[in-house]
Amino acid sequence: MLQLSIDPDLPVPLVEQIVQAVRHQVDDRILRPGMRLPPIRKLAQTQQISRFTVVEAYDRLVALGYLQSRRGSGFYVAPQRVPTPSRQRPVIAEQAVDVAWLMRQALDDSPDVLKASAGWLPAEWLDQEGLRRHLRTLGRRADARVTSYGSAQGYLPLRQQLQIRLAEFGIGAPPEQILLTHGATQALDIAARHLLKPGDTVFVDDPGYFNFFGNLRLIGAKLVGVPRGADGPDIDTLEALLEIHRPKVFFTHSVLHNPTGANLSPAAAFRLLQLANRHDFLVIEDDTYADLHPHATTRLANLDQLDRVIYVGSFTKTLSGSLRVGFMAARPDLIAQFTDVKTLTAVSSSEFTEQLVYQMLTDGHYRKYVERLHGRLAQASADALRLLERLGMEVFLEPKGGLFLWGRAPHIEDSAPLASRAAEARIMLAPGKVFRPQMQASPWLRFNVAFSSEPRLERFLDEAFARA
Repeated sequence: MLQLSIDPDLPVPLVEQIVQAVRHQVDDRILRPGMRLPPIRKLAQTQQISRFTVVEAYDRLVALGYLQSRRGSGFYVAPQRVPTPSRQRPVIAEQAVDVAWLMRQALDDSPDVLKASAGWLPAEWLDQEGLRRHLRTLGRRADARVTSYGSAQGYLPLRQQLQIRLAEFGIGAPPEQILLTHGATQALDIAARHLLKPGDTVFVDDPGYFNFFGNLRLIGAKLVGVPRGADGPDIDTLEALLEIHRPKVFFTHSVLHNPTGANLSPAAAFRLLQLANRHDFLVIEDDTYADLHPHATTRLANLDQLDRVIYVGSFTKTLSGSLRVGFMAARPDLIAQFTDVKTLTAVSSSEFTEQLVYQMLTDGHYRKYVERLHGRLAQASADALRLLERLGMEVFLEPKGGLFLWGRAPHIEDSAPLASRAAEARIMLAPGKVFRPQMQASPWLRFNVAFSSEPRLERFLDEAFARA
């Protein structure tokens, strides 16, 4: 027999009170499989609530698998679900340096995993309340596109807003030269799909963005690494490599480089673009972390004005990993071709989330929120630098913003086994090996400053280095 006590004075909605009561009684086996629940009308009369409240609660319980609906008969407790025992696979060094494995570790939402090398901000740093408020506002708007496909190129008002934002970086990009995507990852994938075929040579930063390296390998591209220094790609080495290889594309970060945190210098940028013109290759500039940089800095797209440079950006790192709104800006002929690729592979991106991002950008709240992030990251970076110094680690450079520190472990030539031991301790560390195009051994590790204040990270590294 269902035991139910509804209190309309509680802050919990009546529907949720019914759902929770039934779930607890099923889980505690007070309500047994096959038992019939009170009819909707009877329960509503007994509890003095609306029939619609009972209908919604029963429907939710059916969706959750707790009840079964039998037409003309009523609602019955569903057969008991048998939980599947979870087995933890052993962590080995080979897994800990595999790109897909590392991404799965980063996306593990278990509360005991310390994501010391994650590529994003902690959830509690993000503007969750602002997101909820804007979601409610957008949901009430008559023009909210909650059920239809978006346009192929993406929500026009957001592209118009991006024109204004890119102009602040000195990049001229009218809306027709901007394509909205499902995050920066899709933008990079679209470019790679269209520009490359199996066997083509591409230049990449060494070290560089490991997840995209995996994508390029899936396409069958031949990766050639260009050493990355504090001022950007090593231009002398790039010039020498161009005497040997004919790359279709050079994929690079200019601002808050992942993983080193470095920025491109004006001198390196000018020489890189000169070489791109002389040797006829395109440059894809990934500027995913643009809004985490507190100052003006050099960008290739600013100097090139989207002639040979394809510019990629995203709001995933500052707003929400669930929104997945990114964009690419390029010359008109390339944007038209990229739009066709997007349409063929994904039909469209989510106009509802694009409307949400547009609303957040234009209500004046976003800039203040990002400024607060700058201050918080600066403090976290200073704390993380002191931590690595205490541990005797070499730091590649002191970044001028952003998430990352690139640290070298003392007396260790390959940090991959260390990452494997860290995974066993439920600490996610990204070893330098995965950031190299040919997976070469590396003593370096990427640290996310926002996650590096946990005492157990320092304890783990201190003990690990003492044994090395």
